[in-house]
Amino acid sequence: MSINLIFKIAAVGILVSVLSQILKQSGREEHAFLTGLAGLVLVLFWILPYISQLFETVKSLFAL
Repeated sequence: MSINLIFKIAAVGILVSVLSQILKQSGREEHAFLTGLAGLVLVLFWILPYISQLFETVKSLFAL
């Protein structure tokens, strides 16, 4: 796992947090929720290959 991925995840977190606060202040709670959900889905797509690699490593470790 590279440090760039950690920085990208942190940047998405900061951006989603700021956008959510702005949207909540303007009375658009639904859009704030969807922004947070979109950020979560984006980050999950980024870390999905690493999770898959982790499961393959555990599987090979225990010879399942």
